[in-house]
Amino acid sequence: MSGRVLVAGVGNIFLGDDGFGVEVARRMAFTDLPDGVRVADYGTSGMHLAYDIAGGYDTTILVDAAPRGGPPGTLTVLEVGPEDRPDLAASADGPLPGSQLFNAHGMQPDVVFGVLEMLGAKAGRILVVGCQPASLEEGIGLSEPVAAAVDEAIRVVTTLVAQNANGSQEP
Repeated sequence: MSGRVLVAGVGNIFLGDDGFGVEVARRMAFTDLPDGVRVADYGTSGMHLAYDIAGGYDTTILVDAAPRGGPPGTLTVLEVGPEDRPDLAASADGPLPGSQLFNAHGMQPDVVFGVLEMLGAKAGRILVVGCQPASLEEGIGLSEPVAAAVDEAIRVVTTLVAQNANGSQEP
């Protein structure tokens, strides 16, 4: 199905600014989006996200805190190509017992992509809208600069949704 887009808010609300993606997804639940677009809060459930991506989305937009060295609240948009996705399922040794691959509550991207590989699924296009956190320490609530970036992130994600729901390849 052409134009299917998944907007996935990820992060741990108990670690300060790591809850950024969850807050964006929560607020986007009230946004008018094109048909074929789903917005969901995955929190720290990487296994759930992997199974949903395997359902056949053309584009997945991950929204998360992303330490990249800029001032807190700085947004970045990255495209994660197939060459950037580790292939855990095809590893010569396979996943190690007790590894993060079997942690249903892990949100590590390598785990999500590894599960997709094991399912024989393709991820489609992956975009990441990241926000530079001020703090990832224990505590609930976003810092002031990260909270101030939520509205802009919603605008960025809405633009990406419009571009990808219409088949554009602009990042």
